[in-house]
Amino acid sequence: MNAMRDIRVEKVTVNIGVGEAGERLSKAQKVLEMVTGQKSVQTISKNVNRDLGIRVGMPLGCKVTLRGDAAEEFIKKALPIRESKIYAYSFDREGNMSFGISDYTDFEGMRYDPEIGIFGMDISVVLRRAGNRITQRSILKRKIPKSHRVDRGEAIQYMKENYEIEVVE
Repeated sequence: MNAMRDIRVEKVTVNIGVGEAGERLSKAQKVLEMVTGQKSVQTISKNVNRDLGIRVGMPLGCKVTLRGDAAEEFIKKALPIRESKIYAYSFDREGNMSFGISDYTDFEGMRYDPEIGIFGMDISVVLRRAGNRITQRSILKRKIPKSHRVDRGEAIQYMKENYEIEVVE
């Protein structure tokens, strides 16, 4: 088997959208740090929405990006919350998977804190093959051929084999 054809988890992004800056955002950051064990980063708005009172540069949420072993451990903690069932529409055509968790207290060892409240989160898993760096490097940037990209079917098969999930149509 060719090692360059092996699929791996490139990163896991955990996101909480709050919609406003202030106390709720700091509580959401605290939740992310408790769940992932890493420091969170604020997400900043890029567009203006006058109806919602959103300006460019306004903090709207927070996120944590996990890579390597931390990413795989987080997936193993997050999938049992969904009872290891993921809908087929959660996979896109590039081999990425996204799903949501409605309450952070569903994670093992997390208890409800009335000061914090209830926060849900979105989890995005990016699957890639080795050699993907050529699309992002600054010198000799290249495209990856279609045969080397991870497609939807391969992503579903990888998640079934490695994480024992059930894909619901």
